[in-house]
Amino acid sequence: MTEAMRQRATAGAAACGLDNVEVRNGDATRLPIDDRSVDVVISNGVLNLVPEKERAVAEIARVLKPGGRVQIADIIIGEVLPDSALRDIDLWTG
Repeated sequence: MTEAMRQRATAGAAACGLDNVEVRNGDATRLPIDDRSVDVVISNGVLNLVPEKERAVAEIARVLKPGGRVQIADIIIGEVLPDSALRDIDLWTG
């Protein structure tokens, strides 16, 4: 997430009157969130962009409170891609 994206997300939350939203700079494989501190994780179009998917899912599990909920919406392909394709950002962005 870029700084412009974080600013847009913060402004959008404020425009909706949401005062319980915090937008943080982070990495899906190293979330800047305490263990067992989150009620809900929503991931929309993120995991397909993360090369270390297992690590990202482990991070979601780490930060969720017991009984917490996860909502994931993403793109799935049915073949293994070469590492060069996984790491080529131009292939994953428009």
